[in-house]
Amino acid sequence: MNWVKVIIGAALLQAAVVLPVQAGENLNAIKAAGVLKIGTEGTYAPFTYHDQSGKLVGFDVEIGEAVAAKLGVKPEFLEGKWDGLIAGLDANRYDAVINQVGITEARKQKYDFSEPYIASKAVLVVRADDESIKTFADLKGKKSAQSLTSNFGKLAEASGAELVGTDGFDQSIQLVLTGRADATINDSLSFFDFKKHKPDAPVKIAAEQANADYSGIIVRKGDADLVAEINKALEAIKADGTYQKISDKYFGQDVSK
Repeated sequence: MNWVKVIIGAALLQAAVVLPVQAGENLNAIKAAGVLKIGTEGTYAPFTYHDQSGKLVGFDVEIGEAVAAKLGVKPEFLEGKWDGLIAGLDANRYDAVINQVGITEARKQKYDFSEPYIASKAVLVVRADDESIKTFADLKGKKSAQSLTSNFGKLAEASGAELVGTDGFDQSIQLVLTGRADATINDSLSFFDFKKHKPDAPVKIAAEQANADYSGIIVRKGDADLVAEINKALEAIKADGTYQKISDKYFGQDVSK
């Protein structure tokens, strides 16, 4: 009988170890500490980076500050490289990651997300005076400046474009501006950021994909109370104009839609 008790006790102990966090546990700990620990890169402008004075700034940094304020706590940003950033949640290094983390089915299997607070789309960028390209189909036979291994490059190729290889958005946009390429398909947020800094640059969006990719605040799985409070905070900063102000500052428009 004693052996039976030992076996049952060990089984119960093992079960306890793998159970998810109790409802409200993370949220209660955050409020008790008065701090929301936020994982972020700090090297990913305009979302999270250091300004000339060395201060951590960016769209996601200000979103994190605003969300923490609505939760009634202070934000504490902990920087890490992208490769290990989300894994830091598993190690309890921080409570949430705010770093334009895309909401994917694979990630949702292991983590919980807030409601989306960033939407990005593939956009077709051409010179401002170019009226020959108005749709993705118009790329057929045209030169499109692309990172060859990117999804944007594959989309351009599928649209019939001749690819001109580049290292990324900055080089792609320069090739369009100088006429060495007719167009580039790229991320809408990168384009908005570029136009925010160079509003007079003679380029425009000719077309955009209907479907957007969404990003959310990612947390450890199993605490619906924390996710609910973060969602309430996001809703509140959209309602009171804080989100619009931050979005205008970095992108010149609302990037949640």
